[in-house]
Formats: sequence, C-alpha cells, structure tokens
Amino acid sequence: MTDWAGGAFGERARCVLAPNPNIMTLDGTNTWVLREPGARRSIVVDPGPEITSHLDTVADTAGEVSVVLLTHGHADHSEAARSFAERMGCGVRALDPQHRLGSEGLRDGDVVAVDGLEVHVVGTPGHTSDSLSFLLPAERAVLTGDTVLGRGTTVVAHPDGELGAYLDSLHRLHALAEAQEVTAVWPGHGPVIDDALGVLDYYLAHRQERLEQVREALREMGGAGDDLPRRVVEKVYADVDPVLWGAAELSVRAQLAYLASPPR
Repeated sequence: MTDWAGGAFGERARCVLAPNPNIMTLDGTNTWVLREPGARRSIVVDPGPEITSHLDTVADTAGEVSVVLLTHGHADHSEAARSFAERMGCGVRALDPQHRLGSEGLRDGDVVAVDGLEVHVVGTPGHTSDSLSFLLPAERAVLTGDTVLGRGTTVVAHPDGELGAYLDSLHRLHALAEAQEVTAVWPGHGPVIDDALGVLDYYLAHRQERLEQVREALREMGGAGDDLPRRVVEKVYADVDPVLWGAAELSVRAQLAYLASPPR
C-alpha cells in the first residue's frame, strides 16, 4: 500500500486528508483546496466529515473561501459542508439541492471562476446519480470524487448509482484524457494518479471483465432467486476481502440491472 498523506499538487491545489480511514474511504477523504497563484480567495471541494481538527486545518489552508463545491452527497464528502461554509461565510454548490447552501447549484458545463481560477464542471453520474467531476484546465487535472479512486476501484451504489451511466462517465473522462485535456486524476480517496489515460483504460477494462464474469456466473447458476446477487458476489468476487462483499453486492445489483436492460 502506498503511504498517502495529501500535500501540494501543481500550482493551484492542496489536498488535506481527513482522519477518517476505513475499508471504504481508504486513507480517508481528500479535501481539496484550490487557489490561483497569488490570489486571495480559494475554492474548497468536499470538506468531508464533521471532524473539528480536520476542518481547522482546511480553514487554515484555505484562508478566505469563495465557495464550497461537492462532488456528490455521500456523508464522508459532504457531512461538514454546511457548517464549514457557514463558518467561512460562503455558500455550498452541489448538483443535489438538499446539499446546497444558497441559491446556486451545479450542473454539467458550469464554470466556477474565482480570482482567475477556472473549475469546469463535468457531469459524471454512475457512482451516484449526483456525482460530478471538476476539471482544472490550467493543471490538466480532474477531481473525480468517488468516480475514480487513487487506489482500487469504486462501487456503483445501486439503486441510486447506475452502471450504464457510470460507463458513460468513464468514457467521457477517457475522451478528455485521450485529448490530453486531462493528464492527472486528483481523487476523493487515495493518492493522486499522474497517468489519467492509463487508469481510465484500466477502469473500463475492469468493468468489462467483471460484466463478463457476472454473465458467466448467471449462465452457470441461472438467473433466479432473491439471493442471486449474494451468490454472484461469492463466485465473482471470491478474490475480494469478504469485508467488502456488502459493497460488492451493490455493484452486482447494478450489473444485473444493466444486463437486464435493453441494449444501449
């Protein structure tokens, strides 16, 4: 396992690692502080959990905060967003209205500009329905939240998450990497990835491999029974720590729904 503690990346980003490590969050949640060189105000992405020591460090790192952005609404990313924004005197922008503070939301194609820094919003649903990624053209980097992790692969959180949408999102990010608009991935968990194209190639290949394994499992065991998702997990994810089988079952349910849907 690579040691990961956050730090400075490019000329415009600092990652403050939250002290909430576990089997799902890896080393903890990455809170990103973005600021144009020489600028007064910053953008904070995913303040993370309600842990005072972490939020104090984020506040010290960020200085004056113009806005808080959320990649999605899972609590390990969003729990402290409102209280932190109130503390810093700014709003929270998110795709899901329930996570906003203030009238401004976020949607695909938006550009958030603060003191010369531009953050382009890329809709990347699939892990959750409200998942967004944030592209920094000046760094050729993309903040992916849980859509692409710094280590391992992510869960498609069925039923809110949807595999077809997730594959489309991976292809969208892959196109940006292929065009060299993105060369680095700054994820919501785990270390930064300097080979964006390579990791997206891997993510797409991994999803296709898992889908074929699920198809084969269905051929062998038949497609019936309330316990089918768990039986598929036990067969297809036998190489995965059983502690993660609950999360794997969410992805299997998403895979089964995808396979049962009309061809895309």
